[in-house]
Amino acid sequence: MDERRLPSPCVVILVGAGAAGKSTWAAERFAADLVVSSDRLRALVGAGEDDLGASADAFALLETVVSQRIARRLTTVIDTLGMDRERRLRWLGLARAAGMACVAVGFDTPAEECRRRNRSRVKRIPADVLTSQLRAWAVARGELPDEGYDDVLQPTAVRVVPEAFVAADEAVARQSSEPTRLRFGLQLSSYPGGRAGLSGFVREVAAKAESVGFDAIYVMDHFRQIPQVGRAWDDFLESWTTLGYLAACTTRVRLGTLVSGITYRNVAHLGKIAATLDVLSGGRAMCGVGLAWFEAEHKAYGWPFPAVDSRYALLEDALQLLPVLWGPGNKPFHGRVLSVPDTTCYPRPLQERLPLLVGGSGRRTLRLASKYADAVNVFGDVAAVRERVEYVRSLTDRPVEITHLSTTLVGSDVDGLVERLRPRNQNPARYAAAVNAGTVDDQIGRFRELADAGVGEVMIAVPDFDTLDDVGRVIAAFRE
Repeated sequence: MDERRLPSPCVVILVGAGAAGKSTWAAERFAADLVVSSDRLRALVGAGEDDLGASADAFALLETVVSQRIARRLTTVIDTLGMDRERRLRWLGLARAAGMACVAVGFDTPAEECRRRNRSRVKRIPADVLTSQLRAWAVARGELPDEGYDDVLQPTAVRVVPEAFVAADEAVARQSSEPTRLRFGLQLSSYPGGRAGLSGFVREVAAKAESVGFDAIYVMDHFRQIPQVGRAWDDFLESWTTLGYLAACTTRVRLGTLVSGITYRNVAHLGKIAATLDVLSGGRAMCGVGLAWFEAEHKAYGWPFPAVDSRYALLEDALQLLPVLWGPGNKPFHGRVLSVPDTTCYPRPLQERLPLLVGGSGRRTLRLASKYADAVNVFGDVAAVRERVEYVRSLTDRPVEITHLSTTLVGSDVDGLVERLRPRNQNPARYAAAVNAGTVDDQIGRFRELADAGVGEVMIAVPDFDTLDDVGRVIAAFRE
């Protein structure tokens, strides 16, 4: 049976007579915390699930719980008979107001099957009550298609996934029937294990990355951990020194920063560092540069943090200076803000052109990249990436490659990974969306969609390095 992917978060309204299988279906496909059941609430406010005298209080509580969950944009499965059209439309309206998808699942179980199941229950639904429910279902079945849901489903296999994976099955099929190639880079954004074990950790991760098929390893260019990833006092290695170590630990992968803040070093010195890495790595270096954004880091280290316009001027000069520095001779360079009297840099890089990658998705950055860079790294979903690709293509006929960075959590037990790795106070669904948590097929579909949008290389940061074997299975799909 094909699995239907529903976007996270969403509202799922179950509709059907008693003994039609609603509660069983919901329990098999959703975590208990996501299901709001009128029977369970009847037991909570009354003497048990069959305490019909508690029904009014149970439904009042259900309305409160459903309203509050949807207001918090939490996936909510509403397990009631679902026959009351007014209630269904109210839940649909709440979902729309919260910007959430809403689907109805109709349980068109044959009447005789419902009666047979009911007879096997310890606590049976009275026969006349069940007959009334079956009649009500016949009416509701005709109403559902016209009520405005995102879809009306049969009780098939479903899974709630981050928005990036909703259409993954179609993209997986395309990759299987018409495969395309895509390069993969691993971004090191954290260094766990304690300082005594850091060299071993980096060496082991590098070896694993090469063995599972990564094309490149990138490191963040910061001097302390960024708040999006961890704490300022977490162990964090200097980028270009780490790349030099990686050059000795690896034989095949390309190596670079993603990306070096243009304010962190004298630009000519940066060019010398990159050239040295290229020579010592056998021609595997890539130089990533960006505007620099982390003001607190500048203040902590006593560096000036120029205004945006000044940093753009510095970045533009750097993109012109670096190729001159890596070229033959020693001619001077004079830009808008940079002046280098002598561009001697020997040994020159082994690569005829050491690739320059610019990081950033803003139009001003994209314009600079289209004019000077070999590649530009962008963020965002497929629609945003496609828009940025089209913009770059409209600016130049130069072969500027588009790369894409995202956090990627992949495994067979996605829910288990999310529960183990998420911060204690973070909603599981939001964490799953933030780290793009999905199965191997989910990721194949997501990356195929990015490839179709014009991306040539995807860089991924992994929240759990134990998942690299599963990442290798994703990579393999783009090698065949």
